[in-house]
Amino acid sequence: MGILDILKGQLIDVIEWTDSSSNTMVYRYENNGKEIMMGAQLTVRESQVAIFVNEGKIADVFQPGRYELSTQNLPIMTALKSWKYGFNSPFKAEVYFVNTRQFLDMKWGTSNPVMMRDQDFGMIRLRAFGNYTFRVADPVAFLREVFGTSDLFTVEGVEGQIKRVIVSSLSDVLAQSKIPALDLAANYDELSAFALNTIAPKIAPLGLKLESLVIENISLPAEVEQAMDRRTSMGVVGDLNKYAQYQSAEAIRDAAQNTSGAAGMGMGMGAGMAMGQMMQNAFQQGAAQPAQQVAATTSCISCGKAIPVGSKFCPECGAAQQQTVPCKNCQQQIPAGSKFCPECGSAQ
Repeated sequence: MGILDILKGQLIDVIEWTDSSSNTMVYRYENNGKEIMMGAQLTVRESQVAIFVNEGKIADVFQPGRYELSTQNLPIMTALKSWKYGFNSPFKAEVYFVNTRQFLDMKWGTSNPVMMRDQDFGMIRLRAFGNYTFRVADPVAFLREVFGTSDLFTVEGVEGQIKRVIVSSLSDVLAQSKIPALDLAANYDELSAFALNTIAPKIAPLGLKLESLVIENISLPAEVEQAMDRRTSMGVVGDLNKYAQYQSAEAIRDAAQNTSGAAGMGMGMGAGMAMGQMMQNAFQQGAAQPAQQVAATTSCISCGKAIPVGSKFCPECGAAQQQTVPCKNCQQQIPAGSKFCPECGSAQ
């Protein structure tokens, strides 16, 4: 092997990168200690940007295309090396290929509930999840702020940071949107667009661009969903008096079916008598056809509004009704409005 072959083996004449992965953001070209020769061919494919770094300083940046390296298309490198005009010489430089395509279907979600003040339910806790897409918009800023001199940089390096920014901004987005909790599901598209415009500027200094953000679901606490179901049921029923009668009939039926022990027998007998009395009153009311029926009401323990006796939740504020009173016979605490004690069967 001649001296020219040895020298030729120490020079790089073709520089390119073909990406076979789906999550690589930055790849440093392996020169294995070799020098890049003037006149070498540089190929930068679509969705790539090549950055030349000389002695720790960012030199030239190449967009997609095919280049023959020379002093004309390496102006910053030429100035750093102080080459004379027309003087070609091998040089050492680190070459980084930055992937600028979109990274799709990235997941985000709230690990802990997000607090929100709602006009209907007050303070509530929300959980949400969805997906987002992003890309490298400024390769030079991305090199300086994020990946530095890493040989290989993947999506996992920035995924956690973007998720934290999205989740931390979600409570502000929900508050600024002023959309009631009852209407959130009907406004996912509007919320997603609003969140995108709010969150995108926060990751732009990293050289990243948030291309899209999708809110797939916002879930409410179980007690709020139950209150919403109750309110929906009330809207379907329409007549509160009929609803109160239905609730009373359900309670009497449950008591009559509980026949275990002497107390259960007493409750069953009392329930039968109450059912007969209830049917008699219903026939009397049907014959008389009063102009207006007035159901027995009590006050909500939370908002003070009048609600039907026996209601488990307030139809106005959704608060659970949990008042109890002592049994007249055994003094055990029983639900307020009970006609019979579930402990001893005594009539109240």
